[in-house]
Amino acid sequence: MSTTTYTNYAETGYFANIANAARQLFDAVFAVQPVMSQRNKEETIWWLNSLANDCERHSPSLSAELRYFASRG
Repeated sequence: MSTTTYTNYAETGYFANIANAARQLFDAVFAVQPVMSQRNKEETIWWLNSLANDCERHSPSLSAELRYFASRG
């Protein structure tokens, strides 16, 4: 998970706001996404499905949410 930092600039002019927005847009567009290996992804999906099966009886809604997260894999 990446962290986002916000900088508070003392300048409050129009062009300073435009520059700040451009910097934030550039950071958002070119943010680096973490790379997950296929094996790690499969293990995570298996683990979420296993948790969903374990809590099916006492919490069906939680089980459904876990299965939804696993399907997004």
